[in-house]
Amino acid sequence: MPVANELPTPLPSTGDKIQRITILGSTGSVGLSTLDVIARHPKRFSVFALTANTSVQRLFSQCMQYNPCFAVMSDPASAHELVGLLRKAKSTTEVLSGTQAICDISSHQDTDTVMASIVGGAGLLPTMAAVKSGKKVLLANKESLVMAGSLFMDAVAESGAQLLPIDSEHNAIFQCLPHQTQSQRDVRKILLTGSGGPLRIWSANDIRSATPKQACAHPNWSMGQKISVDSASLMNKGLEFIEAKWLFNVAPKLIDVIIHPQSIIHSMVEYVDGSVLAQLGNPDMRTPIAYGLAYPERVDSGVSSLDIIAAARLDFEEPNKEKFPALQLAIDAAASGIGAATVLNAANEIVVDAFLHHQLSFGQMTDSLQWVMEHVSWQEPSDLDAVVALDDYARRAVTQRINVL
Repeated sequence: MPVANELPTPLPSTGDKIQRITILGSTGSVGLSTLDVIARHPKRFSVFALTANTSVQRLFSQCMQYNPCFAVMSDPASAHELVGLLRKAKSTTEVLSGTQAICDISSHQDTDTVMASIVGGAGLLPTMAAVKSGKKVLLANKESLVMAGSLFMDAVAESGAQLLPIDSEHNAIFQCLPHQTQSQRDVRKILLTGSGGPLRIWSANDIRSATPKQACAHPNWSMGQKISVDSASLMNKGLEFIEAKWLFNVAPKLIDVIIHPQSIIHSMVEYVDGSVLAQLGNPDMRTPIAYGLAYPERVDSGVSSLDIIAAARLDFEEPNKEKFPALQLAIDAAASGIGAATVLNAANEIVVDAFLHHQLSFGQMTDSLQWVMEHVSWQEPSDLDAVVALDDYARRAVTQRINVL
């Protein structure tokens, strides 16, 4: 019964060596949490480079606080603005711009560790650049695995990169798969938990008319708008399902999604002897981030102790796939090749953006995903260029669909 790839071999303790970190997407929620953990351990970690898209003021503030060697913005106009601010402040941080520059920084010889936290498909090429250069890669950009799947994992194996999952669920699974228990016969199930999002108890009709504000009101986690909407539709859990398939080399039938509203148990692994190992903690991304940064050691993350008495109860239920059809679309895509997952992910990014800009209702958003998976045809991509081309094709297809609604 297949379950896990060979887990990353623990690196020896870094001792007095300071780990130089590049953060892809430093102005997002994961990037901010990563900087918070780094700041708690200045003798262990330093910031080598920070990247962002258009958040000039936030990246400027980060540069002034952490003094990275490089700051990279994907948007050239934003980079030009940042140059002016840093020059006026007499900062020595060098500013670069464009996707290729982000890839170059990801694979830079002076980068030890890359936190891959760019949201969406835009993170694929920089994350792959880090992998191919053999870095320690902390993967918070699930779309890289969703889109590239086997190509991504093959690159990890070929380069010798150390890949550590940062999504709280996959980090929990990783912690519950100890290195001395790698036998494929040992694991019966991977239990992928999720809160159910802010619309969990709503009726099907009410869900279809949910507003962006309501969809983004996550009960437990503080996240960006895109991932918050994905959580509300359960697409985020579907993308995590695909990610788990590739990370742990499991057949989809060996992964179960379980709704756990309290978000205290972050995921579980069931073994053939009946044991179920779970990783628990407060819903705070600094826990998996600290685990990844210090692995195989552990450091203070700044997260408070879990008060299990105050939590009082832990509830579990099956996901309602009729009210949240996006989850089943993703599970079906996981059973196909990387083409289906690439198309679904690309289409989802377009419809979520349209929903956030009030161009689609919540119901039309999920309807459009269903339409794309049923009516758009494609060839299975054989390399990374083909993945990128298919991603672009799917985006154009769903955009045309939105324009006629």
